[in-house]
Amino acid sequence: MAEILMYVLKAFYLILPAYFANMAPVIGRGIFPRFNIPIDFNKKIKGKPIFGRNKTFRGFIFGILFAVIIAYIQYLLFMYGFFRDISIIDYSNWLVFGFFIGFGAMFGDLAESFIKRQLNLKPGARFVPWDQIDYVLGALLFTDIKFKLDLPLFISIIVLSFMLHILINHIAFYLKIRKEKW
Repeated sequence: MAEILMYVLKAFYLILPAYFANMAPVIGRGIFPRFNIPIDFNKKIKGKPIFGRNKTFRGFIFGILFAVIIAYIQYLLFMYGFFRDISIIDYSNWLVFGFFIGFGAMFGDLAESFIKRQLNLKPGARFVPWDQIDYVLGALLFTDIKFKLDLPLFISIIVLSFMLHILINHIAFYLKIRKEKW
């Protein structure tokens, strides 16, 4: 049981920059209004928005920036025994890791938004399981380009992220922080 918990902790620690990247657009709302420009410039495909007005350059940039900052903190903590023990990768290449995982998370989120818009789903509409794992899939795929990850780790992180997303959103809903459970 201790081995399983350690594995889950390692998986969580690895994907942590992507979690922060996913939260960054919401946290960065209101900062640098000049960059609050939709990534798709409000263009449409067959009358449907490409990504929608909620997907902005500011959010995309903040997502990558937050991931890089968290990767840098992981790099600083890597010299300490506990953090080295829970690290799956060597964080000496923290900038590349942070960029890949942050860019991947933002790319995954954009891809899901594109699909939702083309299916005529409104922003915020449920799209299970993609709402819960879009950014994680993107983060893992881009991170795997440089930091080879194995399939069991991929699957573990996807399952962990799916469960955490639902749990945290339910808690936020009941604490009246969010308007919907998803």
